[in-house]
Amino acid sequence: MNRPTAHRGSSEETVTTHERQKNVSDKGVPSGMVMNLRLVVENFQKYGVLICLRCHDYRRQDLILSTMLYALVPLHLFFAYVLERGAALHARGVLRRLKRIKDRYPNSDPLMTSRAFQATWHAIAWAHGFNSSFCLVGTTYTVYYHIHHPLIGTICQIHAIIVWLKNCSYAFTNRDLRHAYLYPQHPSSSEIPKFYSQCPYPQNVSISNLAYFWWAPTLVYQPIYPRTPSIRWTYVAKRIAEAVSLSIFIWLASAQYAAPLLHNSLSTISTLDVPSILERLMKLSTVSLLIWLAGFFAVFQSVCNALAEIMRFGDREFYTEWWNSPSVGTYWRTWNKPVYHFMRRHVYSPIVGRGYSSAFASMMVFFFSGFLHELLVGVPTHNILGVAFAGMVAQLPMIAFTADFEDAEGVNGRVVGNCIFWISFCLVGQPVAAFTYFYAWQA
Repeated sequence: MNRPTAHRGSSEETVTTHERQKNVSDKGVPSGMVMNLRLVVENFQKYGVLICLRCHDYRRQDLILSTMLYALVPLHLFFAYVLERGAALHARGVLRRLKRIKDRYPNSDPLMTSRAFQATWHAIAWAHGFNSSFCLVGTTYTVYYHIHHPLIGTICQIHAIIVWLKNCSYAFTNRDLRHAYLYPQHPSSSEIPKFYSQCPYPQNVSISNLAYFWWAPTLVYQPIYPRTPSIRWTYVAKRIAEAVSLSIFIWLASAQYAAPLLHNSLSTISTLDVPSILERLMKLSTVSLLIWLAGFFAVFQSVCNALAEIMRFGDREFYTEWWNSPSVGTYWRTWNKPVYHFMRRHVYSPIVGRGYSSAFASMMVFFFSGFLHELLVGVPTHNILGVAFAGMVAQLPMIAFTADFEDAEGVNGRVVGNCIFWISFCLVGQPVAAFTYFYAWQA
């Protein structure tokens, strides 16, 4: 869950206190780009200029459907608001009836109305489940069967999954707030952060509150978030310029370097020429890492911070120093904080709270994450191969294997763990998935 930290004194202090973000900005991504740009130059000498603005294999139908999905998918958040509005009205009615009962029968059990409440909640829960599932299933069906271009399909899937996760968080959190509102003496009510009292239930169930959550760079719903006092439009312009520049760079690197390498690998994969496959895998690992780093910086440093500044969103820890991870587990906890907070709040903690072990809860988190990764990769390429899912599940033994390095005394053990992480990250993960799904898509 996003930590309900106190309001910072100024927007300048809010952003610049993250020295880890500054480290990756000043050292990580730029140095990686400088070291690997020479490979792109060599590629120009070998293939010439392959970049073409009119050579993309997308269809007019792809653009029409993706635009419609982008406009229609957020409507599911509005439907979630309608459901929660009805639940809030019901909760108020329950409290009024409860007050009348207590006035008439002072010694009565206030939980006597719980059956009516639970029956209504079950109906609302099913309605939320249908609403959020229809959002994701509808988009997935449209992308898989009707959108040809994988990049356009991927963007549609990312958008639908973000809205789906926000829908889930909005429903789960309001359920907890509603329970605390009806039963303030219940032990679980004490777990509601005091920070939420600034916008208590059911005052938080409003269009403006939901609209802020829709655009805020977080996947975990809270009635109120830390806010900065003002918007620095110069800062926003810089972040947008970074995102645009990096997007162009990713397009150039993909079209000029990755695409010919993937096309030239089709014959070696079809004939199972293992030495050639390994050689091309190592070649692809360089450019895929470069593209991934640029994409990571564009999303988590540029886009998220620009959006946070516009929304005056105060909690801007979108990542920490994942590149120094002494274990695979540390990487998954630090590279994508919005998703990590969602998984911990709405998947991991509820499972542990029901008496299951932390190991089982972690396994469920990675199974769920594997399902989402397969939707992101397999659906846009029209090939549900299970490779992305298996890759996420395979992280579990890697996490167990490198866990000892995380707590190792001295620097040597942590360095070994970091080396294992980078080898698995660069050579095994992304290049293998890229080869597999590209080959299936071209087949």
